[in-house]
Amino acid sequence: MNDKDLKNTSRTNWEALESMSDDDIDYSDIPPLTDEFFNKAVLRIPVAQAKNLVQLDPDVMAWFEEQGGEYKETINSILRRYIQNDGDKKTA
Repeated sequence: MNDKDLKNTSRTNWEALESMSDDDIDYSDIPPLTDEFFNKAVLRIPVAQAKNLVQLDPDVMAWFEEQGGEYKETINSILRRYIQNDGDKKTA
């Protein structure tokens, strides 16, 4: 997608679309997704997002989620405090 695409105004009638139920949509021309499709599928993550991926152990992730609130912000805050404390140790 380029800047020109982002500046185009959508001509979609969003009100009409949102008022439709699933029964109103004709899916007949969409081929079914088969096991073969999923076997060939490749997950593509945009580079900007891929740089920020961190693999956490399931138990660590579960603990943060159990704490409630925005667990991603909590993880970031804890890491930031760790960095600050580590920097304090090096200057002491």
